[in-house]
Amino acid sequence: MAVPTTIPTLSDLHAHGAAQQPTYPDARAVDDVVAELRQRPPLVFAGEADELKARLADVAAGRAFLLQAGDCAETFGNVTAANIRNSLRVQLSMAVVLQYAAQVPVVKVGRIAGQYAKPRSNDLETRDGLTLPSYRGDAVNGLDFTPEARVHDPRRLLDVYNSSAATLNLVRAFVNGGFADLRTVHSWNSDFVRTSNVEEKYTQLSDEIERAMAFMVACGVSDDSLRTVGYWASHEALLMEYEHAMARIDSRTGTPYGTSGHLLWVGERTRQLDGAHVELLASLRNPIGIKMGPSTTADDARALVERLDPNAEPGRLTIITRMGAGKVRDALPPLIEAVESTGRKVAWVCDPMHGNTYSTERGYKTRAFPVIWDEVDGFFDVHADLGTWPGGVHIELTGNNVTECVGGVHELDEADLATRYETACDPRLNREQGIELAFYLAERLREDIVRRGTNPVQEFEPREL
Repeated sequence: MAVPTTIPTLSDLHAHGAAQQPTYPDARAVDDVVAELRQRPPLVFAGEADELKARLADVAAGRAFLLQAGDCAETFGNVTAANIRNSLRVQLSMAVVLQYAAQVPVVKVGRIAGQYAKPRSNDLETRDGLTLPSYRGDAVNGLDFTPEARVHDPRRLLDVYNSSAATLNLVRAFVNGGFADLRTVHSWNSDFVRTSNVEEKYTQLSDEIERAMAFMVACGVSDDSLRTVGYWASHEALLMEYEHAMARIDSRTGTPYGTSGHLLWVGERTRQLDGAHVELLASLRNPIGIKMGPSTTADDARALVERLDPNAEPGRLTIITRMGAGKVRDALPPLIEAVESTGRKVAWVCDPMHGNTYSTERGYKTRAFPVIWDEVDGFFDVHADLGTWPGGVHIELTGNNVTECVGGVHELDEADLATRYETACDPRLNREQGIELAFYLAERLREDIVRRGTNPVQEFEPREL
């Protein structure tokens, strides 16, 4: 099938039916904002998206592992150097542990620089007899429960652009300026192991990584390869006006790309096969993610991958499953089998967060660390049974010391949630819980090395002279 060279018009997309969209009171103001966004420079470039697609092709082929992580819902107020640094720090810390355990490259993708809008189950929220529009993320309205804050304001889309540009600017400086130095990142993990009540086997793993890095330095591995990393931005392509305004024709190839982020995904609530979101993403050449929950049927999965990847392009699709710990072992196998039957190799990624949320008696939405891990464990079990590659994880977390998910090395309980419950939407793992999850994952990845028997990235034929 020919590669698309045009972008559907915004009116055509809305004619398809765009779910989870704002209700703006002033159509002229919306048009003005869209026109202004169309004149702004791209936030990311087509060549960067192509590079990520090549890395995701390696994930799909079992030659790499994906760590996709970041905030549930970014807020304008949290676009500070400290918050961005802390978020990047925890993801880099996790990646070092995973890369050593898996013995394959870890592709690092953030839920960052665009994750400002959230789908909601209900359009309205009622408190103490007052009913107002639900908070849909800073891209749409404000978190404060007042009539003024909850108005859907299109000019917030310009703030999304500005905040995303500032975030990407700092991230690029960090990952290219020495902050991501492998030796520094490992020192953070060593500190975690020393100061946390972790099992002895995790201390041993940390010591192994220490010796491996000493060996690399002794072998003369260049500083550049230790100091810099690839890092990409992703978000749910939810808001039609914003994503359409940021869609551009690439001057190199004459094909459309979304320039709001490197990887764009369609959500569980917006993946209608004939809907606007699938229609738009089908026209863009970025790598595309598809969220699939337990209601997804094998026919749904097959139809979506054929619609969004008609040419079976390596690296094009990442399927992010969010089943819930109690359902993943039964619901996931039919989807994998259905997609594999099409001949496509996709990156299979586990989102263990969204299917495991519950509310406490005091009204806090939370997630339990052992249940989160149980879904990841089930995800690996399914792939081990089917002989397929568990390609990655998709985690909502923060680099700050919040108390939003219970469990973990510090044994947070429901009474602790009130201490630092800061999320604008759903509960996130904190830094220590994120690193602990990486050490858990390390065990499963090592088991998978044994199962596979060979490591495809280390294939080598000795040279006889």
